[in-house]
Amino acid sequence: MNLGSSALSRPLRRRSFIASVMATGAMALAGCSPSDPRATIRFNQSKPEVIPYFRDLLGQFNASQKTTTATHEVTAGLSAAFARNDPPDLGCLNYNFEMARFQESGALSDLSDLPQQKTNAPFIKELLALYPDYPGRTSVLPYSMMGAAVLYNKDIFEKHDLAIPTRYSELLELCGELTDLGVTPIYSTFKDAWTASQGLADYSLGGAVDINQHFAALREIGSDFTPNAAVTFSKSFTEPLLKMQELAKFSNKDAANRGYGDGNLAFANGKAAMYLQGPWALPEIAKTNPDANIGAFPLPMTEDPNDLKVRVNLDLALWIPEQSDHKAEARELLAFLCQPKIQDAYNESALGFGVRTDSPPTKDPRLKQMQPYIDSGRLYQGVSTAIPRTIPFENYMQGLVTGGSVEQTLATLDADWARLAQRS
Repeated sequence: MNLGSSALSRPLRRRSFIASVMATGAMALAGCSPSDPRATIRFNQSKPEVIPYFRDLLGQFNASQKTTTATHEVTAGLSAAFARNDPPDLGCLNYNFEMARFQESGALSDLSDLPQQKTNAPFIKELLALYPDYPGRTSVLPYSMMGAAVLYNKDIFEKHDLAIPTRYSELLELCGELTDLGVTPIYSTFKDAWTASQGLADYSLGGAVDINQHFAALREIGSDFTPNAAVTFSKSFTEPLLKMQELAKFSNKDAANRGYGDGNLAFANGKAAMYLQGPWALPEIAKTNPDANIGAFPLPMTEDPNDLKVRVNLDLALWIPEQSDHKAEARELLAFLCQPKIQDAYNESALGFGVRTDSPPTKDPRLKQMQPYIDSGRLYQGVSTAIPRTIPFENYMQGLVTGGSVEQTLATLDADWARLAQRS
């Protein structure tokens, strides 16, 4: 779940999505008058919590145009749209493995000539390298990046004079000290599988393993991958996932029965010192406690502070399908959305980080401790975004944090990847 884009509770997200479909459907009908001579392009942005925001931006764009009208689509069924040869003219969606498979197959047009590509921050190229692109093309233009780390209750840390850990051993000592003080070290919500995956699992793996290097090696092996290959999940992930299980024991005792909404409420009420969630949780926490004194630090998984990194995901990326009959108009809308004043305002509103070299730093005090890591490129994309949905990685990680066998789970993951590689 983008996880930035998947962070709403399931019932809330369904209600938000249905309401938005109805609203945007009415807007689309209103904008398609038979007497309107302007070309109509279809813009797809379906991240639930920002649909109204982009609807307003489209209104601004349409008001500035004399030859083009953009309508807002919120459907998540992109596979079916591409299969019907009917994709939107411009997409602005979460960038993950599911999206990347369209670019690898050549379904997305080349954007390498766009001037906006030249303003990408240095770390963007490395983040894009996690997924294979079509040879000779740049298929997506990153728009927004989410940074996620350990959210911590500053008041609890200050009350007990606790230091932010920078080594794994210090993290274990901190958790032990909090337990002795009668404070729950980590509030976990393992009832929702995605929270175990994007949180404790992604942080543990990204803090110890070079994620890009791991998946680049898997791509190099390609269809020859077997559970006995030179690089496997079992060989790379066993140690950090064993540490993950060690950390999971410092969770609230009812973690297996608590979901995302429970976690936001409990952390807002000071029920734990740490919470492994992304910035999408902050507005929900603020609804309960607007004065919550929260900071963020990267989860230390080694004994070298230089290994500290922040988990990120390219929360939104822009792309134009090859099949579009309105590529020029789609590029006009892309250029409109990528104006710094519009792009920066969106990131400030959505608690995201900029992707340009001249992007301003975050203004949100709860995220400022992550900014130095962003600026220096000390970041990684979560493993959960790099594994296709046909492999139930979230459920595997949910099983591990509740006591499953690391060895057996990774053997299963290796077998899943082998089948996937052979089909590819």
